[in-house]
Amino acid sequence: MSLSRLLTIALSLAVVWSLLGLHRVDSADETPRMLRHVVLFKFKDSVTSEQVDEVVQAFAALPGKISEIKGFEWGTDVSVEQKSKGLTHGFVVTFASEKGRDTYLPHPEHQKFVKLVGPRLDDVLVFDFWAN
Repeated sequence: MSLSRLLTIALSLAVVWSLLGLHRVDSADETPRMLRHVVLFKFKDSVTSEQVDEVVQAFAALPGKISEIKGFEWGTDVSVEQKSKGLTHGFVVTFASEKGRDTYLPHPEHQKFVKLVGPRLDDVLVFDFWAN
């Protein structure tokens, strides 16, 4: 096989390789996926607004106490669809990995929060997902 023929084949393979994206070795330009831990609360009818505020403040304080928490958001239901099933407060806790979440769950500060909120809840829903 001639040298020019080998160069032509090599160049053709390089073009195909490039077009197919097979050359990507580093995915640094891609945004890393984050693990979202969604928590929804329905408080007991007997819980006062002050007690609800205490729960919200305690939950919002956790990012300052648990370094694995990379993001925290919360709010109350404003849906017009009437499908909240009585869940009134929503929280999204973001982790960089499953390991972060798995460290958070048994963390003493989280467990202290669980003891505070537990008796005040009529229902809770937890849903974890990888954000795309």
